[in-house]
Amino acid sequence: MGIVAGLDSAPDFTRIVVCDADTGAVLRQGYAPHPVEGRPSDVDPQAWLLSLGEAAGGGLLEGVQAIGVSAQQNAVVPLDAQGNTVRPALVGGDKRAQVAAADLIDALGGREAWAQAVGCVPQAPQPVTKLRWLVKNEPDAALRTAVLLQAHDWLVWQLLGRPVRRTTDRGGASGTGYWSAATGAYRTDLVELALGHQAMLPEVIGPSEAAGTTPEGLLISAGTGETMAAAFGLGIGLGDAVVSLGASGSVMAVHPEALVDSSGMITSLADATGMHLPVVTTLNAVRTLRGTAELLGLPDLEALSELAMKSTPGSHGLVLLPYLEGERTPSLPHTAGTLAGLRRESMKPEHLARAAFEGMLCGLADALDVLRGRGVEVRRVFLLGAAAELSAVQAAAPAIFGAQVVVPQPADYAAIGAARQAAWALGVSQGTLDPRTPPAWQGAAAQILEPGEELAVGQAVRQQFVSVREQTHPNAFRG
Repeated sequence: MGIVAGLDSAPDFTRIVVCDADTGAVLRQGYAPHPVEGRPSDVDPQAWLLSLGEAAGGGLLEGVQAIGVSAQQNAVVPLDAQGNTVRPALVGGDKRAQVAAADLIDALGGREAWAQAVGCVPQAPQPVTKLRWLVKNEPDAALRTAVLLQAHDWLVWQLLGRPVRRTTDRGGASGTGYWSAATGAYRTDLVELALGHQAMLPEVIGPSEAAGTTPEGLLISAGTGETMAAAFGLGIGLGDAVVSLGASGSVMAVHPEALVDSSGMITSLADATGMHLPVVTTLNAVRTLRGTAELLGLPDLEALSELAMKSTPGSHGLVLLPYLEGERTPSLPHTAGTLAGLRRESMKPEHLARAAFEGMLCGLADALDVLRGRGVEVRRVFLLGAAAELSAVQAAAPAIFGAQVVVPQPADYAAIGAARQAAWALGVSQGTLDPRTPPAWQGAAAQILEPGEELAVGQAVRQQFVSVREQTHPNAFRG
């Protein structure tokens, strides 16, 4: 079928991979940072085009037949009636829109009303919340806003030469706060609720459809958000979950239907294949490890991991509830962390180090259980993030999660997912691929960890954590 490219426009940079359309093998790649200092809350989208041009330099795209675009999810680009940007794109998860999120939740009648409407409750980073912030803080810009695009929509539109037709995909649309993964339709009333008036929204096209062809004859696929592109690049399917270890943590799984969760713990996203990606977020993951390393006077997480390995499962009875920033799962926004089980024999640095790893993983296991409790099957857990390489994480995770753990080798999975989408759209356009079945690319190279004989020990550690959580925060998961 030839070669295709995947372009990932992340918050800080553009990454491009050029892949064999049949196997997914990466043939060449390009990279360029965005010409922007730091990580501001407002960015002129032209910066994304500039870094794209730089990343594609040196003939990188020569011979490419199709391009897929992945981009940061929460950016919203407000355009006027002529297609010009009204103001810089509102990007990032800055906290300035927190009041706007609370306003919107109240305006529709509470968290449950939002969960029923679009499968998620407004958070500060979401496009719908940014629109409410715009109305309150820049009313003139809000009034001039006639068209709403996300980052990947805007990039696809630019690559196609700014045609009259503007498109998006269901994955990206599901993160806006005004499109429902359950019904597959926009809630234009929620755009009006947030922005004060209606705006034109991009047409949501199918996962294997092309958005169009460039003037040079290059096919451009639908594009999608970074989360969905990374899931597609990893090759996850039914029975798979992905646990991301950042400062905060997230757990997502593939499921055949949208999950409506009145508690708001589950965000119901769509994926890039026609399935669904329910997501549960915890506020405390690697920040728990960093805080513990600082407390123990250790230079880095590797040193904390080495120290933790000198302890044993269960940390001699020490249990850390890692709710250092409050917590979202369970919903305990104003709480603090708890260290329980202090006895003379447990008061050693290695036991606290181990308790930090176990507390972080048990908090993520709680998030996994939210999904399992709604019928989501989890047989394999893909563990992402630099902390996934730590020996203390790898030693404890399979038994605590009660599943096979897959630690993929670091790679540009969002860009690879975008390229795979391009190969799918190209194959469908040529009549060589089924529009319902994506190309079977080789999966991510990975380390496989089994719970094995440690399963019973891990479940005992988990039970110890749950007992302390129930004692400290009774019925936290039952409201």
